[in-house]
Amino acid sequence: MRASADSVRAQILAILEAWGMPGDLAAETAEVMLDTDLAGVDSHGIGMLASYEGMRQVGQVKLNARPRIQSETGAVALVDGGAGLGHPAAGYAMRLAIQRAKQHGIGAVAVRNSHHFGAAGWYVKLAAKSGCIGLVTSGTRTMAMVPTHGAVPVLGTNPIAFAAPGQRQPPVVLDMATTTAAANKVRARALRNKPIPAGWVMDGAGNPVTDGAAAVAQVFEKPEGGLSPVGGTPDMASHKGYGLALMAHILGATLSGASFSPIRVKTQRPEDPDDIGHFMLAIDPCAFRPEGDFQQDLDQAVDVLRATPPADPAQPVLVPGDPERAEHAERSAHGIPIPPALEAQIRGIAERANVPFLLTNA
Repeated sequence: MRASADSVRAQILAILEAWGMPGDLAAETAEVMLDTDLAGVDSHGIGMLASYEGMRQVGQVKLNARPRIQSETGAVALVDGGAGLGHPAAGYAMRLAIQRAKQHGIGAVAVRNSHHFGAAGWYVKLAAKSGCIGLVTSGTRTMAMVPTHGAVPVLGTNPIAFAAPGQRQPPVVLDMATTTAAANKVRARALRNKPIPAGWVMDGAGNPVTDGAAAVAQVFEKPEGGLSPVGGTPDMASHKGYGLALMAHILGATLSGASFSPIRVKTQRPEDPDDIGHFMLAIDPCAFRPEGDFQQDLDQAVDVLRATPPADPAQPVLVPGDPERAEHAERSAHGIPIPPALEAQIRGIAERANVPFLLTNA
């Protein structure tokens, strides 16, 4: 089916509220998840409900938790996520960073005691909408990335997101996993019976795994192998992706005192929170240059990039954020693809939450 955006929002909201999440927190979480699905990032939208249900069932996530400032000084703050879902905590932290950037020129907010926060790109877009440059990194729950020359996974997908506002051009928005592909993107392709591109997933000997079910098992179940860092192989500079992942973890988790998965899992019980950390940075260009000058120069840079002669006329040069904006427009008009396996999954979750199945075709 191709579900309408309104029905996807309503379905997520109904389930979260039935689970006991306060209405305002559920509304923000649903908005982040819907925007992610509309942008074509199927790995971090409504499909995440199954994971959240499992966390709720063992008492790991506190859905009624409200983020709070643990400590602050000047342009810097530390936020305690209260062991809740990461979406409200990350949104709160980025808004706080933007507020500090407007006061001090820059705002940096770290989050601890959080959980999965969806797509990092949503939070940097908040900064861009406020006229700020935004940067986000995060720690992770899953050990999925096999470091360069390694045989077992140690790091996660450790995302990095960046956004910068233009004036007549839409913002430049980069949202990337530091693995060749996000773990949930592997799961999303498997749900859609699509093969996994060679280089995304490797076994313990470094061989590519391309069957969907086998790749999901390799990433989520087996102790060896997993996702490759950006670059794929040592010959293709996978050490750069590995280094970026470590940087994202240091800013996103070490800075706030949040957990590092290989250490946490040694003592973590099923009901213990993941204690994921996030990092939010907002920069006000007006602290550096007269108002509007940064945006005008960014527009000119984007103009030059878009005008680059393409190697293939059918594949024009884009800037980060273009594919997601195009997909957002297409899915807003024609609906969000919900494959049969995911539809069945959502029906089961809705039934267990004692809410109706609300997804309808656009």
